[in-house]
Amino acid sequence: MKHVLVLAAAGAAALAGAVIASASPPGGDDTTLSAKKTAPAAAQSFDAVIARHGQTMLEQGRKIFRYDTFGSEAFWGDALQLHKAIAGAKNGGIGPGVSPKTALAVGLKVDSDALPAALKKQLAAGKVNLDDPATTLALLKLNAVVGVTAFTNPDGSVKSMGIQCAFCHSTVDNSFAPGIGKRLDGWANTELNVGAIVALSPALDEHTKAEFRSWGPGKYDPRHHAFDGANIIPLNSPSLPIVIPPIYGLKGVGFETVTADGPISYWNSYVGVGQMGGRGNFADPRIGLFINQTPDLVTPKLAALLDYQLSLRSPTPPRDGFDPEAARRGKHVFRTQAQCSTCHQGPNFTDVLSGPDRRVPLLHDPAEVGMDPAYAARSATGQYRTTPLRGLLQHAPYFHDGSAPDLLAVVNHYDKLFGLHLTPNQKADLVEYLKSL
Repeated sequence: MKHVLVLAAAGAAALAGAVIASASPPGGDDTTLSAKKTAPAAAQSFDAVIARHGQTMLEQGRKIFRYDTFGSEAFWGDALQLHKAIAGAKNGGIGPGVSPKTALAVGLKVDSDALPAALKKQLAAGKVNLDDPATTLALLKLNAVVGVTAFTNPDGSVKSMGIQCAFCHSTVDNSFAPGIGKRLDGWANTELNVGAIVALSPALDEHTKAEFRSWGPGKYDPRHHAFDGANIIPLNSPSLPIVIPPIYGLKGVGFETVTADGPISYWNSYVGVGQMGGRGNFADPRIGLFINQTPDLVTPKLAALLDYQLSLRSPTPPRDGFDPEAARRGKHVFRTQAQCSTCHQGPNFTDVLSGPDRRVPLLHDPAEVGMDPAYAARSATGQYRTTPLRGLLQHAPYFHDGSAPDLLAVVNHYDKLFGLHLTPNQKADLVEYLKSL
């Protein structure tokens, strides 16, 4: 509201200047010069306000992405009681607890920028007990565990916990130690074992825990269940987990998810409410899911969250990550004999917006691209979108289900499916080109 008032004030000032200028006696050089000086100043002021507003939205979006739980502590803490399992019996919880070593082993990351200098020195000197669940609690209280927030009682004990978007879609650069470093927002946490973490809950039955444990690192099944803030709502069974995707380089892509159920804010709403367990409203009759909770802590934040997500650029491939000369040859193969550019079009390497109506995604039947139809059948579209190819080097395995362990497996899949008859050298060059994107 503050920015709206500032914009209105700037606009009113410009309008008032124009009215005064038109009411002044004509013919005076001073009046003309004054008007010339005033108009650009007003325009510059207006542009500055717009720039500040845009920067504010970006900063708000980053804060939401990194730190906003959307009220999900009502589910992860109150309903699942995960904080008790993490704390362990010695710290007022239940069971053995989760040590930092265990937390890092299941893919949780630590933001080194959130650690006090004294603690960094102790960690570097090996003076911090990484086998003690109390250390995990201390890191949570520092807000240093990426994507997880602990809520404490007045006496310092943990009473609940919630998660953020960064839980799955951020990692760290390991600059301090393995699993500890500076945040890399938008990068998929390919080591995060969400299922194993959720299965720590003392509130779940063994059958449900077994399904969650079956996911493995770097995978999640967004069609297996939904959360309504208090309960797990069954959606589909058995579970079909898919690879946690990166969310960088999405600007201009359109219909960003693998089955293109909707634009990114649709998916943010679906995940924020139905998967993270945030408090809010979501409805999609196509999949028969309706969740209504008040107050809505998700919907009002979608615009700023979108601004930040679209600002996340794909990482530049490292110079030593591919062979430049082979990549040059591979680019030619990509565009000619391999026919990859038929679907992977334009700067974003996807054809999802190339249909007659850009408001409707261009999609492909599973058989057309040789994919398992089971996951698509659980979505709103029943089809798959052509995947953008930026930053491929950073997020193996490939395909929505992770069935291709490396880029050569991807090339071999399409070589066989489309009968391309690529030579081993062409395949190798094509792989180098894909690494360079």
